[in-house]
Amino acid sequence: MEFSPIRLYLLAGLVLHKAVWEILKWRGPRVERKTEIPLKSRIVSLVKVVILAGVILQTVVPEIAPIFSNPKLPRAIGTGVYTAGLLMAILARVQLGRNWSDIEKSQVRNDHALVAHGLYKLVRHPIYAGDLLLLLGLEMALNSWAVLGVVALVLYVRRKAAAEERALAKTLPGYGEYCKRTARFLPFLPG
Repeated sequence: MEFSPIRLYLLAGLVLHKAVWEILKWRGPRVERKTEIPLKSRIVSLVKVVILAGVILQTVVPEIAPIFSNPKLPRAIGTGVYTAGLLMAILARVQLGRNWSDIEKSQVRNDHALVAHGLYKLVRHPIYAGDLLLLLGLEMALNSWAVLGVVALVLYVRRKAAAEERALAKTLPGYGEYCKRTARFLPFLPG
């Protein structure tokens, strides 16, 4: 199999994304685990690992049942969407700093504060938006039918974000007002 520059670029971006997350998680506050990890959290962690393994595998295996016979335009658009999502997710993660917690934990700690600068001035969940754009772009660039799976993921993330917002509105002063003036995922789309 010929390993195309686009596939190498996509793989490198995934590795960069994961490296940034792990480094920032490692540098962040240590959370003591006093109880066993709930089953739901373990399932979410497993799903994350399966999705990550799947998308990494997609970058190195040949196309199976491609969508388009001539994928130049979708591949170019997908690579652009992927790049925008990658940059958005990483920048948002850096801007969120110590206020970040894993999706499966979704906990609000006492030291959390409202972040309303940078990308968070434009949208409430730029990490989720960036990750979804990254996956959408990746699947488009790979000419893969798995692009349809991103739709299911969007529905899950939308529900997860709404639950997080309810918890944050109860504990973070000003979060309710922030939600009223800031879009959820993309500046031009309502919550």
